[in-house]
Amino acid sequence: MRTLILILAGLLIATGAVFRLPPKHRSKGAWAFTGVWLLAVLWNLRTGLAHGYSLQEEAPIQLLLYVVPVAAAWALTRVGRR
Repeated sequence: MRTLILILAGLLIATGAVFRLPPKHRSKGAWAFTGVWLLAVLWNLRTGLAHGYSLQEEAPIQLLLYVVPVAAAWALTRVGRR
């Protein structure tokens, strides 16, 4: 459940980061979101490791948490250009 909540939160933040900017600057918003979201996912990874999960258990989940919102942010930059 926590994974789904974090993915949804990432999608909402990505949408806000991209669509609050004019179409000309949306790629900058996507770059900023990509960096900030990486920090959030690394913090989540650290938390999971601190609670006793192994890196093998956490890595696929963290990859999913990172890739889905970042891919959505970059896809949204293309929507604004059309």
